[in-house]
Amino acid sequence: MVWRSVRASGDTKTTRSRRSLALPQRAVDALSAQRERQQALRAKTGPRWKEHGLVFASEVGTETSAGNVRRAVRRILRAAGLKAEEWTPRELRHSFVSLLSDGGVPIERISRLVGHTGTTVTEKVYRHQLRPVIEHGAVAMDRIFPVAGT
Repeated sequence: MVWRSVRASGDTKTTRSRRSLALPQRAVDALSAQRERQQALRAKTGPRWKEHGLVFASEVGTETSAGNVRRAVRRILRAAGLKAEEWTPRELRHSFVSLLSDGGVPIERISRLVGHTGTTVTEKVYRHQLRPVIEHGAVAMDRIFPVAGT
């Protein structure tokens, strides 16, 4: 559930940002593995561990700095064979939108999933990644007005 944030007040950006989201099984499995890694690290660290209830904590349980997050993402990208210098953690959000769009999820649903109140911001910010939405019009017109002989 998304109920708090790293904002100074600890609250989400807007009241509508407080919501429960279903997770795909792959994410559930990854988070379960993360919990196990963190429990092992907590046991190894002993009294130096400072519990803050964080899912992704530093090696001593405290908040992970933005720089350390970027370095960790770059390590993962390199391991995946991608050019790490071409990516930032923020682009994961854009990838999420792209994958949903390519999978045929309607823009209204994508907007709700990324926490937008309507489709306007989603369309303006992610327009280049909403190709299937644009292609659907052409496909529909081909179906309505088929080319003779096809």
